[in-house]
Amino acid sequence: MSDAIRAVILGIIEGVTEFLPVSSTGHLLLAERFFHLGEGAFWDSFTVLIQLGAILAIVGLYFRKLWDVVIGFFSGDAYARRFVIGVLVAFLPAVVVGLVAGKYIKLLLFNPWVICFTLIVGGAILLWVDKLELKPREHDATKFPLLMYLYIGIAQCVAMIPGVSRSGASIVAAMLLGADKRAAAEFSFFLAIPTMIGAFAYDFYKSRAEMTMDNINIVAIGFVVSFITAIIVVKTFLTYVTRHGFLLFAWWRVIAGTLGLIALALGH
Repeated sequence: MSDAIRAVILGIIEGVTEFLPVSSTGHLLLAERFFHLGEGAFWDSFTVLIQLGAILAIVGLYFRKLWDVVIGFFSGDAYARRFVIGVLVAFLPAVVVGLVAGKYIKLLLFNPWVICFTLIVGGAILLWVDKLELKPREHDATKFPLLMYLYIGIAQCVAMIPGVSRSGASIVAAMLLGADKRAAAEFSFFLAIPTMIGAFAYDFYKSRAEMTMDNINIVAIGFVVSFITAIIVVKTFLTYVTRHGFLLFAWWRVIAGTLGLIALALGH
């Protein structure tokens, strides 16, 4: 299989899974393990670098709202400034945990057994939350209380364990704290912007020596594919979740994790 085809497949996986509560990192690592789609230092960096494509899809889809926030922030709008502060408050716990424990988490927990178990456990949690009779109080992701932003950010740190899902952790936390399904999902999108841009910048700096012209072209392919795929998925996801909840994604996780454990037990 050529590197370009690998980049397309991994770009599709990234674009489909980044904003669904199913763990993009878990799916990418399992795809690399079971289907040999990319092995080695470059491909480890590749899976992080193409996340920027998915993030830019969010920027494009929410450009008007984000632009209004930027303008409001610099013109003194209290709501805009509060939202920016809220996103930063939610973002900081992941920065602290990543700097303190990131390399240990990667060393100890980035293995397929952990991913499969966390996919199943995360699916069970989604099934539980989906059946709760929650009474949402917050319907606008830009107007959550500041403490709520902080708690969501702390919950997001759990997603450093591969298979947990960054979007899943933040969505579940937001719903348990009083957000409706759509607002919880939208805030997970907004929180992804600084989180993934930070991860992209850090990984690009670490792997800069490997960025030959050929490798840059491969990253560009994955980037574009993840961007296009993420636009389609996000627009569909919000409508689906608002109407049907998270049951489909919960079972997706359980089935994927179970199949992974079976494959590992058989020696694959």
